[in-house]
Amino acid sequence: MSVEDLTNGIISGINAGLEQFLEGLLAAVLPIVWLVILGLHLGRPYVLDMIDRFTLRLGADLLWIIYVALRDLLIVAGVVMSFMFFFPDVVLGVQLPLTGGLAAVALFGVLLVKLVGDPDHNLRDFRLVMYLLGLGSLFYFAPYVLGVQFNGVATGTLKDISDFLVTSSNPTWAMGITYVSIALLAILGAVAAAYTLRTGGRAEASEAQEPSLSK
Repeated sequence: MSVEDLTNGIISGINAGLEQFLEGLLAAVLPIVWLVILGLHLGRPYVLDMIDRFTLRLGADLLWIIYVALRDLLIVAGVVMSFMFFFPDVVLGVQLPLTGGLAAVALFGVLLVKLVGDPDHNLRDFRLVMYLLGLGSLFYFAPYVLGVQFNGVATGTLKDISDFLVTSSNPTWAMGITYVSIALLAILGAVAAAYTLRTGGRAEASEAQEPSLSK
């Protein structure tokens, strides 16, 4: 073996190790991100109640800005981290929830609703966001708990069910769901791009009054 071959082998090994570490880190952190996102959205009434208790308007505004910024940044981070569900080699090589790609699409749908609407002041948009988050969390946590986490201790029929819910042990379904998720993400991305180009990135005035959520 030449020095060049040895060097290339070491570099390839380091790159493969770093890639596996990153994939494992994302798979471990993503459930926490999902839980925090759900907690922030479900905790909105508590934040509004805290805002009403502020005697200084500046403090109330700061709390609301911090809450909204943290909530929306975590959604963006969740979408970015979920991109690993759209790479077939990652899906087949790592133990991931089978329907994690569909959960990522639902989370991207939340961003699309926030782009074209105003969930903080429009009741219809707020409900749509909550439906998407509920559906996305179901797509993620059901196979994550019953598949990825339960896989190591399951036996018999439960083991077969658990294997079915894990991407690395169910390549046929995993690839099918991956391609469906990519297609749905492409459609939502095209809608977002078309809306942004049509409006120039500015929110359109609503033609009809919708039920509002008071801040």
